[in-house]
Amino acid sequence: MAKTVLVTGGSGFVAGWCIVELLRRGYAVRATLRSLSKERSARAAVAAAAGSGDPLTFCVADLTDDAGWDAAVAGCDAILHVASPLGGKTSRDPNALLAPARDGTLRVLRAATKAGVARVVVTSAAAAARPPYGSDAVSDETVWADPTDRKWDPYRSSKILAERAAWDFIAGQVGRTELTTILPSAVFGPVLSTESLGSVRIIQGLLRGRPPGLPNLGFWVVDVRDLAELHVRALTSPEAAGQRFIAAGEFLWMAEIAKTLRAALGSRAETVPTRRLPNAVVRLLALFLPQLRMLSADLGRINRLTSDKARRVLGFAPRPAATTLVDCAESLLARGLA
Repeated sequence: MAKTVLVTGGSGFVAGWCIVELLRRGYAVRATLRSLSKERSARAAVAAAAGSGDPLTFCVADLTDDAGWDAAVAGCDAILHVASPLGGKTSRDPNALLAPARDGTLRVLRAATKAGVARVVVTSAAAAARPPYGSDAVSDETVWADPTDRKWDPYRSSKILAERAAWDFIAGQVGRTELTTILPSAVFGPVLSTESLGSVRIIQGLLRGRPPGLPNLGFWVVDVRDLAELHVRALTSPEAAGQRFIAAGEFLWMAEIAKTLRAALGSRAETVPTRRLPNAVVRLLALFLPQLRMLSADLGRINRLTSDKARRVLGFAPRPAATTLVDCAESLLARGLA
């Protein structure tokens, strides 16, 4: 009988690709949704990429509610806890993100330890391993970001606190459940559906000519397909137990991303901006655009990091960033999202 893996946030961007990867490898998958009204679209999106939607089942469990988690975890061999709230119109309110991120993670872990689940892999963020702003230190898995740093936006603070809470919880347990955390950088790649685009909205914005110019911002790019594969490897590798892994590929400035899109897509990317925006203008736009608000503290910065540990221990081999960005844009265009 195939092993059963629970994936939280089954309609999400990263979770969807994790489900695809698990199904391709012969696992039975159970995915959580906040409402079964999304089941049909989530199943169709996954089936199109995996070649089949079986064996895939869905159940209702919400990060903000205790109900449903024991039933969701029952009979599962492992868990990929991918679900987490994203910033947006409520991103100025830290508690709007903190409660479901931190408390939701603890709900998953309590249910997992109670059921004796062997391995839980939690999706954190590369920001959780970032040194203080102004530091020249390289981010690696030994570094813990300070969630009280005023430069952090509520989303990244919530990811730091949620991961810290997960490790503190596991440290106090005596059962068989092992924890691994994955810390991805900016996640791009082909979308499976029109929902929960996450950081892909940056590419969507460029294809729509927004913002009107290119901020002096850069990203460590990781492909969602490589990230999903890394999650599954973290489930099965004995060496992954009790470890954190940063997942990042190449670093690109926004100007380089725009150039890549225009070169590959031609006339279909004619609305992608080419001119640069001064930092002062970006900070003004950030008052109105939540995506820029989250990133304005990083103007002109390369936050150095390393994913050597993931490469060495789990065989992480990210594909070229250009491939990721073009595949991402192509999928958005194909779905009429750009």
